[in-house]
Amino acid sequence: MARIRTVLGDISTDEFGPALVHEHILVDFIEAEKFSRDRYDPEEVFEVMFPYLAKIKSLGVKGFVECTPAYMGRDPRLLVRFSKALDLHILTNTGLYKEPHLPKFAFEYTADQLAELFIKEIVEGIEDTSVKAGFIKIAVNPGYIVPIQQKIVRAAARCSLVTGAVIACHTADGPAAMHLLKIIKEENLDTSRLIVVHTDAIENIEYHLEIAKQGAWIEYDGLSPSTSEKILRLLRFMVDRGFEDQILLSQDAGWYNVGQPRGGKIRGYEYLFEVFVPLMKKNGFDQKLVDKILVNNPAKAFQIK
Repeated sequence: MARIRTVLGDISTDEFGPALVHEHILVDFIEAEKFSRDRYDPEEVFEVMFPYLAKIKSLGVKGFVECTPAYMGRDPRLLVRFSKALDLHILTNTGLYKEPHLPKFAFEYTADQLAELFIKEIVEGIEDTSVKAGFIKIAVNPGYIVPIQQKIVRAAARCSLVTGAVIACHTADGPAAMHLLKIIKEENLDTSRLIVVHTDAIENIEYHLEIAKQGAWIEYDGLSPSTSEKILRLLRFMVDRGFEDQILLSQDAGWYNVGQPRGGKIRGYEYLFEVFVPLMKKNGFDQKLVDKILVNNPAKAFQIK
């Protein structure tokens, strides 16, 4: 049976949406070797971020994909606390990001060794907890993907082949997306197990079409008041060409920024549901299509296959 793996355990896919598929609660941009949970007070993070999450819960949001990677502020215990307090289905991730947020072992391990670590965090639990990752979060550099990131992509693909978890890859660049898809295919992973994160940042729309034609998910996750018209145009373009079943939508919003007083300036998560959904309807997208993009597609993308 298809299921979604949340920080509190597995749920059925029909329990997950409406969902925000790319957001952040806590992020620390310090380099990996200096990262420590002693750098922030989880009580303060909970106090500061709770109202933002409560707001989207009140708007009917059920699923929340927390995309902060390891060594950048991923905190499974804190996410469990938010999930329980709000009755919100929160997903966290395994995987590794990119320099300077890669620990030393990322350079020393083989792709298979990294894959074993990722698999463990999905099947057994993260670090010393029983909290399991529900997806794989990685990143690539623009252009030709450098060797260390190629290795991480291969590790993620091998993990996905074993666990069925989807890969969400920070991309934001057309040539990098093409190279990424090539590696995924070399690893014999179905491209439907890949989310190309930040597709909306790729200026040449021909890349959007090619990503979709190759079977991967297109994620328009830079939604904000300043980008809403652009994303409406992208949605119309892709829907008119028959790719509505491969579109994900989110805001890359939040977050408590470690090192700034009370987390600094935080961008709330409500814009998509309060403002953008009515805007979609005003521009000719019916409720069925809205539900597909915000309910059905997230459940399909993040199911453990």
